[in-house]
Amino acid sequence: MKSLITNIRLQFNELHQPELVLVLSLSPQQAQEGVGKLKEILSKGKCLQAEIKQHRKRRSLDANSYAWVLMSKIADALNTSKDEIYIEMLKRYGQREPQLLSVIAEGVPAIMRATNNHCTEVGQSELNGKIFVHLAILIGSSQYDSKQMATLIDGIVSECKELGIETMTPQELEGLKQTWGKSTNK
Repeated sequence: MKSLITNIRLQFNELHQPELVLVLSLSPQQAQEGVGKLKEILSKGKCLQAEIKQHRKRRSLDANSYAWVLMSKIADALNTSKDEIYIEMLKRYGQREPQLLSVIAEGVPAIMRATNNHCTEVGQSELNGKIFVHLAILIGSSQYDSKQMATLIDGIVSECKELGIETMTPQELEGLKQTWGKSTNK
């Protein structure tokens, strides 16, 4: 059961165990059905796990479509593939996993193949006479929230302008960003 939480409070039961009460943005029927399914799992002796985190509005498909249109134009201008441009844009303007992956140099091609080139070299080091390459894993744009997607689009637009590729006007672009819910991400 997934739902936005509109309020939260802590209370204690008669055994002084903490209970978390969540106000959900569901109809009473949806909530009862969801809780019923959860209670059924508990009745079978199984445990439940919950994760509560800040809600972030996802970017729209329009933003994704626009990014791919621009990357295709860049690919045409540079006589390369749009997938290569996509990886380059992720490297320049995208998001990375916070952890680095250190791989012996000979293993880098295998990691690149396994990740569809969704990683970039950020350094090297030597240990016991062996060279290790430090890789940052790139996060695909499908995982971006609205703010992250807006940053990526701004970078792609900048690249287009350098190549003389026509893009939306700043006003049109700002209007599109508004539809991504950029102002709702806190």
